[in-house]
Amino acid sequence: MAEPITCRRVSDALVEGADGRLRCFWAGSAPEYTAYHDQEWGRPIRDDRGLYERMTLEAFQSGLAWITILRKRENFRAAFAGFDPSKVAEFGEQDVARLMGDAGIVRNRAKIDAAINNARAALDVPLGELIWSFAPDSRPRPRTRAEVPAVTPESTALAKALKKQGFRFVGPTTAYALMQACGLVDDHIEGCHV
Repeated sequence: MAEPITCRRVSDALVEGADGRLRCFWAGSAPEYTAYHDQEWGRPIRDDRGLYERMTLEAFQSGLAWITILRKRENFRAAFAGFDPSKVAEFGEQDVARLMGDAGIVRNRAKIDAAINNARAALDVPLGELIWSFAPDSRPRPRTRAEVPAVTPESTALAKALKKQGFRFVGPTTAYALMQACGLVDDHIEGCHV
């Protein structure tokens, strides 16, 4: 298990890391959070594999702490063929049984089935074009935690469009988390070094 990061809360929305950098409130409690925040979260992702990976991980996160998913991420990548939708789309019952027996991932049958289903659905649509068509007009960065929404009209519309294309486990909250993760919105708190 990773060592906790020493950080100092400077407001309800920002923490200062041991390196002196200000980060969003959630990014200072574990090294995995800090690395994800500094190197990935909110950076534009447009390729199908990257979008499929984030969609899958966000779905698996539902009901769990994000740190659980981050700590199992490499196991997920190995279990789901590097998140290559064309490979995952070919998974059958033996693969489902293998995944259900894999302690390195979250073993939830509904989420595993959704990941395989979503890989198949991703092959039938231009995934990047579909998801990015719901990017909202630019807006100022949030200044407080309260200004960071969990759902927006755009995420609700994205979830509806994804479901219409056959995707599962993509409700409005998961769709908004996907939008944050893939850079459709910039929810880094004003003052964050990213």
